[in-house]
Amino acid sequence: MVDRDVEPRLKMLAMNFPAIVLTGPRQSGKSTLCQKVFPDLPYATLESPDVRAFALEDPRGFLKQFPHGAILDEIQNCPQISSYLQEIIDREPTPGRWILTGSHNLSVLASTSQSLAGRVAVLHLLPLSRHEVVQFAQHPNTLNETLLTGGYPRILDRKLGPPDWLSSYVATYLERDVRALSNIGDLVAFQRFAQLSAGRISQLLNLSSLAADCGISQPTAKAWASVLEASFIVFRLPSYHGNVSKRLIKMPKLHFYDTGLACWLLGIREAAQLDRHPLRGAIFESWVVSEIIKQRFNQGEANGVYFFRDKAGLECDVLVSGGKTLKLVEVKAGQTIASDWAASNHKIAALFDKTNSEVASVVVYGGTERQERNGVTYLPWQAIQDYQWDA
Repeated sequence: MVDRDVEPRLKMLAMNFPAIVLTGPRQSGKSTLCQKVFPDLPYATLESPDVRAFALEDPRGFLKQFPHGAILDEIQNCPQISSYLQEIIDREPTPGRWILTGSHNLSVLASTSQSLAGRVAVLHLLPLSRHEVVQFAQHPNTLNETLLTGGYPRILDRKLGPPDWLSSYVATYLERDVRALSNIGDLVAFQRFAQLSAGRISQLLNLSSLAADCGISQPTAKAWASVLEASFIVFRLPSYHGNVSKRLIKMPKLHFYDTGLACWLLGIREAAQLDRHPLRGAIFESWVVSEIIKQRFNQGEANGVYFFRDKAGLECDVLVSGGKTLKLVEVKAGQTIASDWAASNHKIAALFDKTNSEVASVVVYGGTERQERNGVTYLPWQAIQDYQWDA
């Protein structure tokens, strides 16, 4: 069992809030983490039909089993339980008594925010970061293997082949989460939508184009994209909207939390396929963005990550704000540093100089040597775990 980066924050919040909600995709390790951190709390999963039936039919009786609190797993299966927890917490607001997990971001947050406002802290547990992956004795050492494997703990813990496990994961996801989140009758069409979304990884999210390619309406595409977001498969990276230019692109970029899943949806089954795949650079970009997001989530910072692009084509892949220094990040899959890699960053940094912002320029690339050149940090992909993205 590896240590999760969010563990210190989880413990800290449990000392101050009577309830903690931990959300994240299925199989990201939520229940394992909670049982490790809170070994003295009883555990109940609302995935089990009999447990769920008890909670739905007699919520007060169900909660009465746990006079000192409990870990309640997958609470999206019984959203009304939050209302009954409110009564208990108001009577006895002891910190750290109730640990709730859920795999459907929107439905879980909707139910808990209404009933437990001011009583609950929310954390996200995403698939493993690179810092967590390297704790396994056998972990991917090359960039291609890292992109293909992704970060679902079971693959690494049980030394499973990523394509085999991810195939079952997608089938389970379609049967469980998609039907639960939305009344989607044609699961084959939805899986094609997910595959076409993977084909647009690290690109601007154009729902009209995606709908046309999938043969569905734009409202349907919008609804299905929301389903992928709510179940932590994809996320939209917003464009920077500061006052440095009036001609900034407003459309978000589409990224995947887990590149292993994106590779599976793209039909990539072996690491060697990535060497010649036209989307290798885009997959690597999404990996870098998700690594930055994971580090910031684990520190309790959910905002402040964007991309920059204006209508003249000036762009950087990631812009990280919120710390002392604004970070402009370019992502390059090549292994040999090229002199023009940071050209866009220099131009964008000049725009921010006018706002008196302190700017750092970073290029994350597919090589192995860290270098500092002309005010630019060239960061090898394996060192991404050591860079302080929240500073």
